[in-house]
Amino acid sequence: MAQAVFVHEGASIDYTPGANVAAGDVIVQADLVGIAKLDITANKLGALAVQGVFDFAKATGGGSGIAVGTTVYWDDTNNVATATATGNKLLGKVVKAAADGDATARVRLMQ
Repeated sequence: MAQAVFVHEGASIDYTPGANVAAGDVIVQADLVGIAKLDITANKLGALAVQGVFDFAKATGGGSGIAVGTTVYWDDTNNVATATATGNKLLGKVVKAAADGDATARVRLMQ
């Protein structure tokens, strides 16, 4: 028997939620973070993107800017991307600078 069998490229993964999920929702499963690109009905098979570039909500105000190349994390409590690793899940790297007043950060996902 083969030690591994190719399944697919891995840009998205199967996901069956217990409750309805809206397009754009960030789903955290242990250390795996995925984004619903389409609405997914409860108890129906859907998919989560685990690769790609997405604009994530971020905090605004003094000191909240994030430079290009910064590793960012998902704060599942406040539903924002943050440069703070402690207590948060890895999202990826910022690919477009986000100023203090910007409400989003553009992030290339990496697992």
